[in-house]
Amino acid sequence: MRIGIKTLVFVIGALLMLVPAVVAGAMFTNAIQRRAEVANSARLGLLGEIVADQLGRRMHELWQDVEGMARVIRLADPEEVRRQFTLLSQVDRRYTWIGVADVQGNVIAASQGLLEGASVAERPWFRRGLNGPAAVDVHEAVLLAKLLPATREPRRFLDFSAPIRNEQGAVIGVIGAHFDWNMIRDIIQGVRGQGVDALLVSRDRVVLSGPPELQETRLSQSSAVAAGQGTSIALRERWPDSKDYMAAVIPSIQFKDMPSFGWSLIVRANLNTVLDPTRAIAQAFWLLLGAGALVGLILLYLFSAWLAKPLRRLVATTEALASGHTNQPPHDETRYEEAARLSAALVRLQTFSVRPYQPSRAEKGQPSTLAP
Repeated sequence: MRIGIKTLVFVIGALLMLVPAVVAGAMFTNAIQRRAEVANSARLGLLGEIVADQLGRRMHELWQDVEGMARVIRLADPEEVRRQFTLLSQVDRRYTWIGVADVQGNVIAASQGLLEGASVAERPWFRRGLNGPAAVDVHEAVLLAKLLPATREPRRFLDFSAPIRNEQGAVIGVIGAHFDWNMIRDIIQGVRGQGVDALLVSRDRVVLSGPPELQETRLSQSSAVAAGQGTSIALRERWPDSKDYMAAVIPSIQFKDMPSFGWSLIVRANLNTVLDPTRAIAQAFWLLLGAGALVGLILLYLFSAWLAKPLRRLVATTEALASGHTNQPPHDETRYEEAARLSAALVRLQTFSVRPYQPSRAEKGQPSTLAP
């Protein structure tokens, strides 16, 4: 079965209209999605830098206090040192405990007298503090656990320590301060919202603060590996909850001369949440494109019908003439030039076919060839 001109025009026109539109639309939506991913990666990176800077500044303030006290403290009057430490811990609730120990590791004076006389010689903050300024990563309370009021969750601290020197520069003791881990956790958790999480990660890629389901877990994601290698990166990856995330890595949280805890910060966002606005734009674009294509197809169908109708009438007239039916004159087609010319030609052909036969002048002058 042969295809009609109406169908041919409609199909070819539809292909010429739809194929470029679909290809261009796919390229456009892919481009805006890539741009959205790049923009959101930059946003996550900027957010991570802001949080890391805020955390670094907050910790640096505490470090400056501890280092400053190490320079001016005098161990000759333990009672005065205890009084000052107690007052400081009451005024600044970030200090859970602050004290000084001699070079043997015996606590000489401390806030509220806690641990005075006890040995801290094996505690990391003391051993590191003998050699220089030190920062000790988050840990549970060991000696202080029985002395502080009970809480629902185990108390966790992070420590700053620094050596105390005499006028000759010799180390005569160590000052150490325990800070409540909740202070750090509150800063990190303040980022949460609208599908965004911040994860504070230790040197060995353990989550110190972050979503509850990841707390105290060791990460194997590419972002965590990059953080352990000190690499700043933004990437898209799948996490243990089988969801895709965009993640930005801040490899180090440090400020000026503050000792490093070895922390890294990973800021991640659920990919679906991040790309929802872009997908809504793409969906609206495809709806508009589909509506425009539908209107275009309707117009194309009407045009193909308009184009084919004169030809169909002329074909019917031609077939009638070929069958000897000459009583119906051809329709006077005027829609476009080719149809009008063909219509006029059929009129002339029909006129010639119905006219009686008349011999030409040459035929009239010739003698008859028939025998008498």
